[in-house]
Amino acid sequence: MPDVRQPGIREVAVVAVAVILVVVAAAAVTALLPAEGQRLVFHTPLLIIVLIAGTALVLWRILRSSGPGAGS
Repeated sequence: MPDVRQPGIREVAVVAVAVILVVVAAAAVTALLPAEGQRLVFHTPLLIIVLIAGTALVLWRILRSSGPGAGS
């Protein structure tokens, strides 16, 4: 059985802080947009498209990875 390392509290905290920073940065950029840009963000399915694309990217990377213990 390969030794699979689980993420610790430090790794979880780093990811959580990174997610919070990305959300705050996105909110700040959206606030700086002109009214037309804000209308595009808030009144179109832009967020849904971004979430679908992000999910597809993550799933593609998971499927393309060799996984733990591969190559042994």
